[in-house]
Amino acid sequence: MKILVTGGAGFIGSAVVRMAIGRGLSVVNVDALTYAACLENVADVSGNPNYAFEKADIRDRAGLQRIFAAHKPDAVMHLAAESHVDRSIDGPSDFIDTNIGGTFNMLEAARAYWEESGRPDSFRFHHISTDEVYGSLGETGLFTEETAYDPRSPYSASKAASDHLVRAWHETYGLPVVLTNCSNNYGPYHFPEKLIPVVILNALAGKPIPVYGKGENIRDWLYVEDHAEALLLVLQKGETGRSYNIGGDNERRNIDLVRTICAVLDQKRPRSEGAYSELISFVTDRPGHDLRYAIDATRIREELGWRPSVSVEEGLERTVQWYLDNEPWWRALQDRSGVGQRLGIKAGSGK
Repeated sequence: MKILVTGGAGFIGSAVVRMAIGRGLSVVNVDALTYAACLENVADVSGNPNYAFEKADIRDRAGLQRIFAAHKPDAVMHLAAESHVDRSIDGPSDFIDTNIGGTFNMLEAARAYWEESGRPDSFRFHHISTDEVYGSLGETGLFTEETAYDPRSPYSASKAASDHLVRAWHETYGLPVVLTNCSNNYGPYHFPEKLIPVVILNALAGKPIPVYGKGENIRDWLYVEDHAEALLLVLQKGETGRSYNIGGDNERRNIDLVRTICAVLDQKRPRSEGAYSELISFVTDRPGHDLRYAIDATRIREELGWRPSVSVEEGLERTVQWYLDNEPWWRALQDRSGVGQRLGIKAGSGK
């Protein structure tokens, strides 16, 4: 199988690329190399004969059509997206252009290629999305595949729109699609603007560790390699036209997650000035911050036999160790746009 992966130099996309190549599959990595992408994420497979890289923007239809014609993939895994909620609050237009317009271009390029190839039943367009499209949960309940969409941020609204486009292209044109909606990912190669890498790197630098509000927001944490395994499974065995929720079965309050990371760092690289938890600083909350996300992964477990294998404690220990062992990787990203800055507060300040 030859898979065209969009966003394959990003966090989740690169995990998919590395795993697919490791399993003997062929991969065409399509990435525009925007601020959160790093070719170092796929350096371990870049010399593999089954790997090819195309620098291209999913907003460029002609470029996508050329790539489909040149590489003739058997399947698409569409991960390319703007994904940081705080950035979407400050600059929503990039999210609309990439997540909605880019997905439209991907669907049209894939549809043209699929039709020119004789509409093979074996072709798959796998659209990777987020649980944030479902909105916010109260203290109880879980998101299922039938949960009504209720996005609350420009990011989640743009992903919800892209999900609807994918379903429409299946119903209207017959394009063979599968969809997945995942919970919060974490692990190696996580770009240092999201919560877990920010906590690790601020702690190592002796800087305040920012926690939004009171830290009571709850997320279901999914180790990125577990997610990559689930994505490849859905691509190969998922039912066409069906969606699958992928969760880690690891709900934690943000403040508890942060304290766990601090405790791991206390063991692995103790501070001379005291515990890392002393650096925790509560800051103004994000506008429209969803209280709780939690995934019901019954469908993928019962239909495809997948379940997460990494607990959040084990995953955090692995993740912290990876950042300790790979300082050159994250050092090289410190000067990129937005890294180390508080984003997403313009809406709350009236600016």
